[in-house]
Amino acid sequence: MKPSILHQTSGLSTYNGGPRSRIWQGIPGLERTARGRVFVSWFSGGTQEPAAENTVYLCFSDNGGESFTDLLTMAEPKDGVRCFDPCLWIDPKGMLWYFFNRGARDSVEHGVYARTCAAPDAAMPEWETETRIDFDMPFSFRMNKPTVLSTGEWVLPVTYASEPVPGWGGFDEKQLHGVGISKDDGKTWTLRGAIKTPTAALESMVVQLRDGRLWMPIRSGGGVLWESHSGDGGHTWGEANATNIANPHSRFFVRRLSSQNLLLVNHYKFTGRSHLTAQLSTDDGETWNSGLLLDERGGDSDVQGVSYPDGVEDNCGLIWIVYDRDRQGAGEILLANFREEDVVAGNNVSGAMRLKRVINRLGGN
Repeated sequence: MKPSILHQTSGLSTYNGGPRSRIWQGIPGLERTARGRVFVSWFSGGTQEPAAENTVYLCFSDNGGESFTDLLTMAEPKDGVRCFDPCLWIDPKGMLWYFFNRGARDSVEHGVYARTCAAPDAAMPEWETETRIDFDMPFSFRMNKPTVLSTGEWVLPVTYASEPVPGWGGFDEKQLHGVGISKDDGKTWTLRGAIKTPTAALESMVVQLRDGRLWMPIRSGGGVLWESHSGDGGHTWGEANATNIANPHSRFFVRRLSSQNLLLVNHYKFTGRSHLTAQLSTDDGETWNSGLLLDERGGDSDVQGVSYPDGVEDNCGLIWIVYDRDRQGAGEILLANFREEDVVAGNNVSGAMRLKRVINRLGGN
């Protein structure tokens, strides 16, 4: 039996996900509450990404990912300004955040928005009305979860520009990379950092290293991830440089585990967007093991392979990773579960590993 549908508030509406309405989908996010509810987001609408009809959605599971609620519309396009790239994050006080972007390809409107839910485990979770996050910059974009520093400050990776960029949401040398810093639990944000990278760079993440520095790996179009470091909590950043971490110009996921080792989910020994692999570093990202292959499948184009991982480690040490496959074909949103020891061994030594679990696909589950 499926869990009950989310409570409809503040203009939210359910969505049956029929094939006539959705002909592509992808770019997911995931969070899990301490009590075990798993939320998953992604976006769809229109004929592709980007399209003026792009809309962001949400569903959840109360039975460990065995089944999910019907899709709930979290934000819809307005006057050609689309909604895209949702991201889920639970803050230190248990508030669930639903971040997403609004933007139009040929207009000057582009920004980061958020909705919050104070009680995500409630039988009928209620969401606040969307608000724009003010970075004091007219054009901003984000993709990945914030990081909470040892100081308690929140650091949100942000790509931004001070003037219109042709086809914003694409790539341009005017784009800069930085972070939004909040000292008041997300009520206000200050934009810091002006990192320059080669063209075709975005979707950075931030990790606090054991020596206190911040590490920002950045997706780029050069075949490897780029990186920058900050020694003052994100207020200033060093010059960006290429790493030795290969990447097919696609989103990656990196997070510190409870063991204090780093988990990287990326494409390893890939051909295009294939061979999505979880890897482990015990030396703060200096080296990575061969890891655990999550999904080897690829395709003839970027939208056909496996891509865009996001996830969490739960309070029992089980890792939850969501990703997409074949966005304009099967349109699958997929779930992988495993433990750190599986990543070390490269196979299912824990007995908890479950891969290629379908959350949703075009035309129904």
